[in-house]
Amino acid sequence: MKSILLIGLGRFGRYIARKLHDMQHDVLAVDHDEDRVNRILPLVTNALIADSTNADFLQSLGIPNFDVCIVAIGDDFQSSLETTSLLKEFGARYVIARASRDIHEKFLLRNGADEAVYPERQLALWTAIRCGSNHILDYFPLSDEYAIYEVSVPQAWEGKSIGELDVRRRHRLNILGIKADGRIDLNISAQTILTANAAVLVAGRKEDVTRALQKSN
Repeated sequence: MKSILLIGLGRFGRYIARKLHDMQHDVLAVDHDEDRVNRILPLVTNALIADSTNADFLQSLGIPNFDVCIVAIGDDFQSSLETTSLLKEFGARYVIARASRDIHEKFLLRNGADEAVYPERQLALWTAIRCGSNHILDYFPLSDEYAIYEVSVPQAWEGKSIGELDVRRRHRLNILGIKADGRIDLNISAQTILTANAAVLVAGRKEDVTRALQKSN
């Protein structure tokens, strides 16, 4: 269980709070809006109504004691930057800050954020990749070039074993597991047979995944 400071309780912040609650982490939430704070109270360890750009307030929280500080402010560019900078100034171990546009992301990183997340851009990329293919169901980026893709089993792969398909040699892809009936099985081998109702988790480059699927249609 981690100790997490969550600043900003708009929609993005609330989703984070719900997930951290499910994961049973210790969360202190902060927002200047009383209604937002009251709504989030059942999902966090504690919540405070305050201005996160107030240096005295932030310092009173004991910032170095938190494992992670999340700045989920997305609608106030200046407050986001000031909060991020103050957190680092007061000894934050790791700061994750939300960006609302490209320039915001650059300034956050320059002002002390260890990591900047840009939800709208990430969702746009996911949607484009998902809708641009008949077989890609989901993906998780590993870098600018590589990702893990959840791919529905192409008809040409049905009934064949992983060893028989040999996608690593033929397509420069690695099959990591199989997903069927909502369950993921990572205990696979060259003898594992792919079925029509399953999906495979493959790691590789987008162009290699696309090329492999085109050849398998």
